[in-house]
Amino acid sequence: MKLTGKGRIAGIAGWPVRHSVSPVLHGHWLAEHGLDGAMVPLAVRAEDFATVVDAIRRAGFVGLNVTVPHKEAAFALAHDCDAAAKSAGAANLLVFRGDRIEGRNTDALGLEASLRENIGGLNGKSAVLLGAGGAARGAVLALAALGAGTIHILNRDAGRAKSLAAALAPMTQAKLLPAALTGWADAAHDAALLVNSTSAGMAGHPPLDLDLVPLPARAAVCDIVYNPLETDLLKRATARGHKTIDGLGMLMHQAAPSFEAFFGVKPKVTPALRAALIEALGVR
Repeated sequence: MKLTGKGRIAGIAGWPVRHSVSPVLHGHWLAEHGLDGAMVPLAVRAEDFATVVDAIRRAGFVGLNVTVPHKEAAFALAHDCDAAAKSAGAANLLVFRGDRIEGRNTDALGLEASLRENIGGLNGKSAVLLGAGGAARGAVLALAALGAGTIHILNRDAGRAKSLAAALAPMTQAKLLPAALTGWADAAHDAALLVNSTSAGMAGHPPLDLDLVPLPARAAVCDIVYNPLETDLLKRATARGHKTIDGLGMLMHQAAPSFEAFFGVKPKVTPALRAALIEALGVR
């Protein structure tokens, strides 16, 4: 990576943001392609998000990646949104076009690509999704694209799960079944895949309190959290013999369209990139 006054500058905004390896990820690609630019981490409180977005746009940033808890706020700020962002009601990518802001959502694409690499399609099988926030919206679309027949959406607040299901039902052929987390055992009994889209288990957050006993041994377990790389959920799933998918695959694949939008080059997801991210996470 090199940086001059002519370089393209993008940001990654979240609260917190110290856990993010997006600067390393984009830095790897910038160095690989010899590009003049940088990805800057920005710790932004929810109440400051709109102000910060306006400020960096005016300062000449080319765009912004958005992580927890700002994805729905990013969607609300955008003047124009792609179909994925409209479907999800959330944006994880803002591209600045002069005075206008274009919102995009690459989360569904990233999760779909990661899951397809690891388990192929779902072919009408059942999946369980934990969470009902901005990340969950993209996850529903990804699971539907993989061919899930039924998607159980479980959330601590059952009302949010119902609202999410109602919003996305017209956009997918999968059957969406919202419920509270207390419905876990019933939802899990025939599941082929469990996906955690909550922040539980992320560095600085309590682990996910979920008994995996009801989950069939053949089911795969995916956690979109990538810091730590092996969450408590994945450790317990591995111990029970489940196939596990960590959050790095989704992170890498969702970042590729962002990099292309920011820096004008379509990058590749490679083992070398994964190795660089694992090193950044301090995984032994």
